[in-house]
Amino acid sequence: MAKKPKKQQQAGGTPATVALTAAGVDFTVHSYDHDPSHPSYGEEAAQAMGVSPERVFKTLVADVDGALVVGVVPVAGSLDLKALAAAVGGKRAAMADPALAERTTGYVRGGISPLGQRKKLTTVLDDSAGAHATICVSAGRRGLEVELAPQDLTRLTAAVLAPIGRG
Repeated sequence: MAKKPKKQQQAGGTPATVALTAAGVDFTVHSYDHDPSHPSYGEEAAQAMGVSPERVFKTLVADVDGALVVGVVPVAGSLDLKALAAAVGGKRAAMADPALAERTTGYVRGGISPLGQRKKLTTVLDDSAGAHATICVSAGRRGLEVELAPQDLTRLTAAVLAPIGRG
């Protein structure tokens, strides 16, 4: 049986860890040295933490019919934009302008967290998250991940669960 993560708060935490602490959610913070030359932030995180890429999720911001939407998918795959649009009742989706995503969420690219965003965006979590006791998502900056139960992430972000990832 998997050990339940302990609640941790880092001194000078990110908005994501502050939100988790305020909500009373059990989570674990994982820190690693980020290599700016690594081709994939998510795969780098999985390797650095020694966690299966299927359990590490990346946060991507897309424009669905003129509204920003967050898609959270395993780093081992990619975001299916058609499926994301369908999950929120939209017709068309495209990746959001990175500068707009950063301004709206308050995070930098490669460190966007689904938690503690400046403006709370509609969130869709890939339904594969439910296969794991815990998953990892960005804690709000490159080199910092937070591990938590997918049910807690779903509840705190009011996420829709849908098959939006492509292997």
